Amino acid sequence: MQLFALNATKTFGEKIAAALRVKLSAHEEREFEDGEHKARPLVSVRGEDVYIVQSLHGGPDQSPNDKLCRLLFFLATMKENGAARVTAVIPYLAYSRKDRQTKPRDPVTTRYVAQILEAVDADRIITLDAHNVVAFQNAFRCETIHLDTQRLFAERAFALVGGAPVVVASPDPGGVKRAQLFRETLERLLGRPVGGAFMEKRRSAGVITGNLLVGDVAGAAALVVDDLIASGATMARAAQALHDAGAAAIYAFAAHGLFTGEAATALQDPHLAKIFITDTVPPFRLEKGVVDSHVEIISAAPLFAEAILALHEGNSINSVLQGLA
Repeated sequence: MQLFALNATKTFGEKIAAALRVKLSAHEEREFEDGEHKARPLVSVRGEDVYIVQSLHGGPDQSPNDKLCRLLFFLATMKENGAARVTAVIPYLAYSRKDRQTKPRDPVTTRYVAQILEAVDADRIITLDAHNVVAFQNAFRCETIHLDTQRLFAERAFALVGGAPVVVASPDPGGVKRAQLFRETLERLLGRPVGGAFMEKRRSAGVITGNLLVGDVAGAAALVVDDLIASGATMARAAQALHDAGAAAIYAFAAHGLFTGEAATALQDPHLAKIFITDTVPPFRLEKGVVDSHVEIISAAPLFAEAILALHEGNSINSVLQGLA
């Protein structure tokens, strides 16, 4: 097996390598004066089972487009040099929020990204908490492995809520299934029932409306579960609604912390006790003080390592997906 991590995601790749007790395979990335670039492995990959780690969030140095282009070229380079199988390990999959047409002539970028990854002959894609798992799985013709944060977050929530009444809430109707699965995982850990709730939400031209809250949260610890936090406006709305409905404490859980725009202000909402994210996207857009006081980061690297090891050894991936590894 060869495990590579492109430079933009090297830190996360090193965590996966440490969990696997291997070293990252050596590669070279070069920048040219006109903005073009190249990357090549510095070890032989002929006949190898190759895994390439590249998260596709925008960053201070590279946009999602830059990272996607570099990943595509590196994937193709592996096949060019005789790799037997190449897996794209994409902790955060860009463009997956646009998975259907909501306005006339809208793009469906989830499918387009799938098509270009397949065009460079990627054999398999691994990602964490895609925006819409059904759209993700249906967009690809190659094998897809969809990891989720249920186990990571449920273990933290178990320690957090103790014996208090607890409700798992979705900040919008589209996330109800995600919240339901998380609630079922938490119920197994707690050995008792966990309530459910969800918020009404409509978004048009960037404006969010809808204030209806469905579910009884009075006196309970409310855990708001989503796939990502961008501006934080959705979480802030949910926190306000849950507070107004009598929730005793409110915690936010999201796999990917993009923290764009006015996210720092939203995260410091007095109704939000704590925000839990994974390390698929470093919180570089937030000041350190905000992160230290309001955000807790739970590493997803060991989960990716479990999946990679199971796939490489030909073992059942279901044990990882179901939290039994």
